[in-house]
Amino acid sequence: MKIEELLAYAKSKGFFWPTAEIYGGASGLFDYGHLGTLLKRRFENLWISFFIDPNEDYHLIEGATMLPEKALIASGHTTRFNDVSVGCTKCQTYFRADKLLSDRGIAISEGATAKEIGESLRKNGIKCPKCGGVLGEPKAFNMMMDVALGPERKEKGYLRPETAQSAYLNFFQEYNTLRKTLPFGLAIIGRAYRNEISPRQGLYRMRELVQAELQIFFDPEGWKPESGKLMERTINVVTYSDKKAQQISAAGLSEKYSIPAFYAYHMALMDSFYTDILGVPKERFRFLEKGGDEKAFYNKVHMDLEVDIESWGGFNEVGGLHYRGDYDLQSHSKGSNQDLSVISDGKKIIPSVLELSFGVDRNIWMLLDMFYTKEQERSILKIPKFLAPYQIAVFPLQKDEKINEVAERIRKELSGKFKVVSDSAGSIGRRYARMDDVGTPYCITVDFDTIEKSTEGYNSVTVRDRDDKTQKRVDLEELSNFFETAFSAPPRPKE
Repeated sequence: MKIEELLAYAKSKGFFWPTAEIYGGASGLFDYGHLGTLLKRRFENLWISFFIDPNEDYHLIEGATMLPEKALIASGHTTRFNDVSVGCTKCQTYFRADKLLSDRGIAISEGATAKEIGESLRKNGIKCPKCGGVLGEPKAFNMMMDVALGPERKEKGYLRPETAQSAYLNFFQEYNTLRKTLPFGLAIIGRAYRNEISPRQGLYRMRELVQAELQIFFDPEGWKPESGKLMERTINVVTYSDKKAQQISAAGLSEKYSIPAFYAYHMALMDSFYTDILGVPKERFRFLEKGGDEKAFYNKVHMDLEVDIESWGGFNEVGGLHYRGDYDLQSHSKGSNQDLSVISDGKKIIPSVLELSFGVDRNIWMLLDMFYTKEQERSILKIPKFLAPYQIAVFPLQKDEKINEVAERIRKELSGKFKVVSDSAGSIGRRYARMDDVGTPYCITVDFDTIEKSTEGYNSVTVRDRDDKTQKRVDLEELSNFFETAFSAPPRPKE
């Protein structure tokens, strides 16, 4: 599927579309519609239940999306949160300079300076892709969005460029409020803002985005996660030293490449989330290690989570796993003149941080790209059933008063636990097709047999399965239990 086709599908069904579209839309900004919001909430709740709920020392918090300038000076964002911009001297259109090179297959490191990028642009004779004009001199462009606070607008602040900063700023308060033990995790699902030079590829490069991040604060000398089955799990990884894809166990990766065991353990955990839970085929999920100039300067180990996404042309980043050392708390300790150290095993330390980061919007796009397909005469969103926006559709077979009454009663009774919709327009075949198109896993048909007790003394309905189109009769009194089992997510792997 092409990007334009996925965008058209998402818009026509109610998943997402450009913000303020009646005014022509806004680059890099998208609104979620009714189905998109349901899907997004299900993904976020699944993420919480998988990564946060099993550990009593991991906690979900919410931080302000607007931060004072001092905090972002200390974190380094005011000086380092840059992309390189280049403008056309003729049409005055601006582009992300490294993207102009990568689009033409010209390698450039993520840490390249504006001067180095400019030299490469000139060497390769690259002109403005819009009008063919001459490009100007590339310049570093800070992507943060600044805001002025107060009635006289004298106090400067920024919309947060990443949710992680809210976790670091709240660590000491939360740590002292709770059990004062390490490891200790703070998770945030929320909005971040980046003034992208050239937003693109639908939900891939946005100016307002949603992140799901878990920051685990720990003592690197004392943290030893479980070393059982997860460490035996085989994962796909492209290491920085080898530059080629390989399959290797988490334990083997730790031993061969001197990657900390706690890091390899979380690689296996994230692999399970995507392949066991979300249903991404094993060969379409991998870790890509960044090193040299490509690695963030504060990271000790840096892996991108990549999924092979057709509309984006192959493997693209949907998340990351970053061993950030003690950079973040050290920076805020110095910037605030407050001691953020804690006591661990009788010694005073500044905790290190392991960051599990997920782009929620990118993952929503990935789910639509991966699971929307056309099978002969029908279009179907074969998304994992527990993630489907609409879970159940109720169809009265005919316009009969008793049938309609029973259908409505069933809808109301199931709506307490599931997202249920009703549809009585058109033939049963057309109704099935509409539900397949938006991924509804089960359709209930209420017919004359439903309103008449069988010889066994109970009523039943026809339940049709989205994936294989099989139909079975289910007793009314068993419907709730049937769907509770059907919509349960696969369990988190034993550790």
